[in-house]
Amino acid sequence: MTTIPSVSVFCGAAPGRAGGACLRSAEALGRGLAERGIGIVYGGGGGGMMGALADAALAAGGAVVGVIPAFLVAREAGRGGLTELRVVETMHERKRMMFDLSQAACALPGGIGTLDEVIEVLAWRQLGLHDRPTVIVNVDGYWDGLAALVEGAVAGGFAQPSARTLLRFVPSAEEAVDVLARAARPRR
Repeated sequence: MTTIPSVSVFCGAAPGRAGGACLRSAEALGRGLAERGIGIVYGGGGGGMMGALADAALAAGGAVVGVIPAFLVAREAGRGGLTELRVVETMHERKRMMFDLSQAACALPGGIGTLDEVIEVLAWRQLGLHDRPTVIVNVDGYWDGLAALVEGAVAGGFAQPSARTLLRFVPSAEEAVDVLARAARPRR
């Protein structure tokens, strides 16, 4: 088994209000992935969870590629000093490029944009367009609602029972790093 070279990380441009738990998780994820030699592809922002993730990974010697739409460079304070920063035109291009540059996906808490990214990767996986590991870091139960929504879709007959296995919910960034470090390269 060969370790995946890079993972897309979806997370908030804001720090959240969980008493610092979200920022600490972003830092732990960034540092942990870098220490395992796994590169990060993320939204390119310099603040909030995005900034904490990138800062920690870079401080640990990791490779960090940011992908940000031009209209968000000033709004989200696009972070300089990355391994690479790619500026695209649209949010759709951002998601597609992040997907194309990585072999797995991971989500930390975030806002509507983060939810959009997670749902799109989930939908692509459910449709068989990829078989990439998709790990959700459920900091303080943040993603419990998403887990319940997937369960509700299965219970309501709108999704197959296999939908329960498309996302892997873990309680900590450290566990996410372990799962991703053990993940085999996807076939597609």
